[in-house]
Amino acid sequence: MVQTIFGVWDYVIMTATMVASVAIGLYFRFSGGKQKTNDEYLLADRNMSIFPVAVSLMASFMSAITLLGVSAENYYYGMQFVVINFSYGLATPIASKLYLPVFFGLQKTSTYEYLELRFGPQIRMLASLTYTLQMILYNGIVLYAPAIVLESVTGLDRLVSILVVGLACTFYSTLGGMKAVLFTDLLQSFLMFGAVFSVVIFASIQLGGFEQIFITSYEGGRLDFSNFSVDPTERHTWFSLIIGGCITYLSLYAVNHTQVQRLLTVSSLQRSQQCLWWSWPVLSVLSIITCISGLSIYAVYKDCDPLASKNIASIDQLMPYYVVDAMRSVPGLAGLFVAGIFSASLSTISAACNALAAVTLTDYVSRWFKVNPSYIPWLTKLAACAFGLVFLALAFVAEHLGGVLQAALTIFGAVGGPLLGIFTLGMFTTYANERGVSVALLSGMALTLWISFGGPRPSPVKLPVSVEGCPFNVTLPEPASTTDYFYLYRISYMWTSPIGFVWVLVVGSIVSLVWKQQQPWQRAGRDHPDPALFTPPLARRLRARNEKSSAQCELLKQDLQL
Repeated sequence: MVQTIFGVWDYVIMTATMVASVAIGLYFRFSGGKQKTNDEYLLADRNMSIFPVAVSLMASFMSAITLLGVSAENYYYGMQFVVINFSYGLATPIASKLYLPVFFGLQKTSTYEYLELRFGPQIRMLASLTYTLQMILYNGIVLYAPAIVLESVTGLDRLVSILVVGLACTFYSTLGGMKAVLFTDLLQSFLMFGAVFSVVIFASIQLGGFEQIFITSYEGGRLDFSNFSVDPTERHTWFSLIIGGCITYLSLYAVNHTQVQRLLTVSSLQRSQQCLWWSWPVLSVLSIITCISGLSIYAVYKDCDPLASKNIASIDQLMPYYVVDAMRSVPGLAGLFVAGIFSASLSTISAACNALAAVTLTDYVSRWFKVNPSYIPWLTKLAACAFGLVFLALAFVAEHLGGVLQAALTIFGAVGGPLLGIFTLGMFTTYANERGVSVALLSGMALTLWISFGGPRPSPVKLPVSVEGCPFNVTLPEPASTTDYFYLYRISYMWTSPIGFVWVLVVGSIVSLVWKQQQPWQRAGRDHPDPALFTPPLARRLRARNEKSSAQCELLKQDLQL
């Protein structure tokens, strides 16, 4: 066990973070409408301002795993990963102009209600269950992973970390509803920025200037952005990062219920679109500064790599190790860093508690049971609390799950592309039917999970590191061959979502065209689909066609009367 490096100021900052988060929950529990209606509890009465929603959109999926992982990514594989930020800029207008207007126009509590309106009840239930399982697994890991990393480096007991973060999060998200989640996300985002900026600033002082980070990183081959290869087995290229990044972004920000629910907490479509646009620079700034933090740590340890010298056991421990090794001399900095890491976990978990409560009440309870309307707000709060406790339980057993940890994270990425595919088929085509999208979703997830879980698979090839400056002899391991593996298992993880997305589009289209089925509007006795279920360009064409058809019918009636 590593001896804890926390001092009084570190504990003060950590305690203040948790107390402030709980206080926000209590405030919204006893102010305003006091969370007495589901509309206030799940959608903040649809009158939130733009800034907190925009920041919350970023915080919901920028977890502690992301902060720790992205910094290590840039240290060991170079800064090519920063190219993914271009994809966010390309995908934001697509999400805001083509997908968001459909969800905002329908004003449904659960995103998956759309699938029943467009296709039928089976695909709604299939997609909803997939989302629920995905979020439960992912958030258990979000709670567990930072605790184990911090314990191994700082000595901060993992059980204490899991309990404090899990219980605080469950408490304030259950009491304060969506308003508490959004405003605590705002506070926690500032702490996330503070944690990452503190690493960059401290390293700059150590190295004698901010520019030294980039000079040293360039000399170490970390600033090579020249990989334009179209080979899908290359881990990060311009093509994989931009195309894969676009699909991943859309799977999260265009159709994922956690994000769509936030985008419905404002009063108009225009304001909702502005939330999405403002979340892009916030997300990119945090992403870029986290990338730079990895380079700054590399510049400090360029002559004695912590992993090769066995000072850390995995690359995820890199940033906490730097905080302990270099920043402990300044009172409070370690506490600020840990508060930032915990805040990243809090923002992700609280978002999931609220989102899963909405899905549970809308897609399961209200569908299968006849519930007295006065009980629904209490049942929703009970569901949010229950999911928080489920995350806690999963975090406690996670240490016994071994490889399932990586599996949970892989599932999260592997199902995003196929789910985006079925929403896209629904909004962009009129021919896709429930049979087609059901077959496409199941086969698409089987394909992406096979690609993600199949093995044996090669380990990523790291950039060279040095141990010449270590105070003791260290032998660097020999690089392993990456060609003696089955081709699918060598494909970059960045291509998994695009493969699932394209598969669903192609298979869903073919099966729908070959295996005909009545559409919901036909079963309801209508000749034309509801334009509100389709992306705006297609909706305009459908409305024009409906108007033309109505006009022709009217002329025919007049002719018959004559």
